Amino acid sequence: MDSASRAELGAFLRSRRARIRPADVGLPHGPRRRVPGLRRDEVAQLAGASVDYYNELERGAGPQPSEQMLAALARALRLTSDERDYLYHLADRPLPALGGAASHVHPGMLDLLTRLTSTPAQVITDLHVTLVQNAPAVALLGDQSGLRGARASFVHRWFTEPDARGLYPEADHEQQSRAFVADLRAAAARRDARDTEARSMIGSLLGASTEFAALWAEHEVAFRRDDRKRINHPALGLIEVNCLNLFSEDGRQRLLWFTPAVGTDSAGLLDLLAVLGTQDVSGPGR
Repeated sequence: MDSASRAELGAFLRSRRARIRPADVGLPHGPRRRVPGLRRDEVAQLAGASVDYYNELERGAGPQPSEQMLAALARALRLTSDERDYLYHLADRPLPALGGAASHVHPGMLDLLTRLTSTPAQVITDLHVTLVQNAPAVALLGDQSGLRGARASFVHRWFTEPDARGLYPEADHEQQSRAFVADLRAAAARRDARDTEARSMIGSLLGASTEFAALWAEHEVAFRRDDRKRINHPALGLIEVNCLNLFSEDGRQRLLWFTPAVGTDSAGLLDLLAVLGTQDVSGPGR
């Protein structure tokens, strides 16, 4: 990055920060606010960065931001896809591949996610890559932000990493496998015929998992629009939930949210998530 790009990056961040109200991103307005937009420390908090680091970016100084940090800033500042692309251009970083963990999150879905403060919710891609989670979802399912490459997809982990299946009771594994394969076939069919991401993932799974290959040969096709799931939580035990899906217009992203199943004690267990905080289940995922 040259000095002109650094200066423009800082100015762009300041301009985007100034237009957002705290309520837009789920923050309290608070007393004695001198500016209508977000404060620098609030953007840093939302992006998972230190305040000093973010201050350096706005001043046109500091190290070149990583692709992961740019993705976090784009989400924190509710950038449109064009604004996100411009941010990457200023930082002299290539745009992330569609469907990866750094993909741009649909702003409407991000807004809804922000408003779901007490309900576990997250945005995933059609290939089951988790893009962003709220705090209750992290507490229920584990933090997925550090997963990269093929491992970022829970479907890929489900068929290649035995530990990933610990999220669900063993009695539910066969049904989950069938549902994942049918959903993946539907997602691949909805994509452009020239798309290579889904085709590459399917080819990888066909070579790595005999179970996946056998199920794929059955040609079942069905999107997962809603499910009743039983989730193994390391501290709370078995939690039975309804998993609901809201699809983006192009079908590439889904907002998932989890509600307690009627007739169970899951409502009380979900309330306890806020007390227990997050769990370390980087293996299982979603």
